[in-house]
Amino acid sequence: MFVKKFSTTAVLPVRATAGSGGYDLAADLPAPVVIEPGQSLLIPTGVGFALPEGAVGLVFGRSGLGAHHGIVPANAVGVIDWDYRGEIRVPLRNQSAVPFTVRPGDRIAQMVVVPALTPPLELTEDLGPSARGEQGFGSTGLAAKEG
Repeated sequence: MFVKKFSTTAVLPVRATAGSGGYDLAADLPAPVVIEPGQSLLIPTGVGFALPEGAVGLVFGRSGLGAHHGIVPANAVGVIDWDYRGEIRVPLRNQSAVPFTVRPGDRIAQMVVVPALTPPLELTEDLGPSARGEQGFGSTGLAAKEG
């Protein structure tokens, strides 16, 4: 997979360990920025990818930022299509009650590359049967609670 630096200060994405499922994305900022409580800011990474055809890059938050500081991706999970060739930017939201400073080079998110199925759509009046049917929104946990 190819990666491009859009600036000289960009940090190349890395997998922290051999067992890491994602590539850490770092903030490419000229100076620290503060995300105020309840605020969202779009943070540049200074890098872009040529993902494998048929794959998608899913941009997730870093568990430590979310658990310890309330900093999460504003869009929950970002989707990078395989044919996108621009810079990856991550919208971060501060869900805590205190300001949070993002410094140049801070790891702010992680991208996991996975296959993306895109089957052709066919209009139908009947989706066919399944054991679950149309039950949703917690319905699979009802049997365990009742039993």
